[in-house]
Amino acid sequence: MNHFKTIDVKKIIALFIIQAFITSIYSQKKDFIITAYGAKPDGVTNNVAAIQNAIDDASKVGGRVLIPRGRFLSGVIHLKSNVELNVHEEAVLLASTNRADYGPSLQASAFIVADNEKNISITGKGLIDGQSDLLIDDIYKKLRAGELHDDEWKEYNPWHQRRPSEKNRPRIIEIKNCVGVTVKNIHLQNSAAWVQNYKNCTNVFIDSIHVFSNTFWNNDGIDLVDCKNARVTNCFINAADDGICLKSEDRNSHCENIFISNCKARSSANAIKLGTASKGGFKNIVIRNIEVYDTYRSAIAIETVDGGLLEDIDVRNINAVNTGNAIFIRLGHRNTDNVYGQLRNVYIANVKVKVPKGKPDKGYPMEGPELRYPPTHKIDTSIKYESISPWNNPGIDTTAIPYPHNVFPSSITGIPGHDVENVKLENIEITYESDASKSVNYFPLDSLHSITEAETAYPEFSMFGELPVWGLYVRHVQGLTLKNVQLKFIKDDFRAACIFNDVEGLNLTNVSIPSYKELPIIVLSKVKAQTLNQLKLAVPQSKAIKIQ
Repeated sequence: MNHFKTIDVKKIIALFIIQAFITSIYSQKKDFIITAYGAKPDGVTNNVAAIQNAIDDASKVGGRVLIPRGRFLSGVIHLKSNVELNVHEEAVLLASTNRADYGPSLQASAFIVADNEKNISITGKGLIDGQSDLLIDDIYKKLRAGELHDDEWKEYNPWHQRRPSEKNRPRIIEIKNCVGVTVKNIHLQNSAAWVQNYKNCTNVFIDSIHVFSNTFWNNDGIDLVDCKNARVTNCFINAADDGICLKSEDRNSHCENIFISNCKARSSANAIKLGTASKGGFKNIVIRNIEVYDTYRSAIAIETVDGGLLEDIDVRNINAVNTGNAIFIRLGHRNTDNVYGQLRNVYIANVKVKVPKGKPDKGYPMEGPELRYPPTHKIDTSIKYESISPWNNPGIDTTAIPYPHNVFPSSITGIPGHDVENVKLENIEITYESDASKSVNYFPLDSLHSITEAETAYPEFSMFGELPVWGLYVRHVQGLTLKNVQLKFIKDDFRAACIFNDVEGLNLTNVSIPSYKELPIIVLSKVKAQTLNQLKLAVPQSKAIKIQ
């Protein structure tokens, strides 16, 4: 227990160096300027034919397609093998705002696509604009006119709006089944769904890109789905949904050998996330030097809830301010079959997070949704204390009743019979503004064993509802080490700082909790084989710790 596999970061980086050398062999030898093919920089003419013809010619010899100065509108662009699409720093490549240009109902193509290609690149310091506001307006217009079909949508009105399905909303970039993908220096903005999706790709290099996409739902900044050997570095992300997100949509595949470093993220969801889609899983993931700000949910979210294996995760040097939650680790079971996931060998170190009382993304164009009771839930006034998993999808039903709550803690949770295994948190400092009040919401400590398991719920740090703990909630875990961890609040909180429930192999070393209002500070419930060393608590250990 508490044995961590050492992830060979140098080996992962060496894979990227080798691929860079291979890619250089196919370096572009000729430039193909789209204006030579008749493209017009007026921002109105649809230049899809000119751009595609340039790409097709460049692919025959290995070349660079140049988007020069100006504003160039286009429909769907198909990137081909051995082609670099280069956008000049004074150029804007505009996505069409006509939904008809992206295919039929529920089959919307992305703006720039590639499938089964090799050695492709999108480069330059110019801007690629998905024009989501105008495109969404056209989608609603076509839905109202009956020209588009959508199962999730119903007619817009000023008080109630259901979002069109993601299948009807074009992404900016979608690259699938490709080997050797480079995206560098480019600026991306205003997508109607995920900004960019790399699915089942090998040897992916994303470096020094800027993403601004806050205008609609499902605006993930970067998504890597079942990719192998990927490197994401020096990127800036400001997104309405998850900032940098790894997903696994194939039970027979997974994300593996992923290196994420030196990025800055702002999100109305999570800054860095593994999940939610987690059918195959995640292996050998290294995350370094991440700055997070004004983020609604977690700085780091690590999840497997669809039966996948998640193991060997190494996260270090995270600094987050005005962020709703620090660390969220979840093993769940929302898939309908009998395959249970596994979550093990997670090391997180050098993390500093400041959690506010209010909404961290308040005032951004597309804020994260306020929590609500599930739409079908009936509040039973005869039940004094009820534990439920709040619902966070008012885009579907704004009539659901708001769910008031105090600050939520970080959490590490499995489910009955399926424990999270072997997690170590080291050099962690989390500061909560707190200012909790029983008049807002209250779930008593003596009802600890009634907290919902939320086994099939969507994974989110708020998924257990109001908790009797403000700092760290741990349940169903084997092998947990906290070393040099400090938890504190600025304003008072009447709840316990830490709860460990159904934990085997707990090691607390130099854990500092200087803040408390009411005792106990730490609760050990059904904890076996605990080691407590050098605890720095606000009162003597004999008074601070409650054992159940």
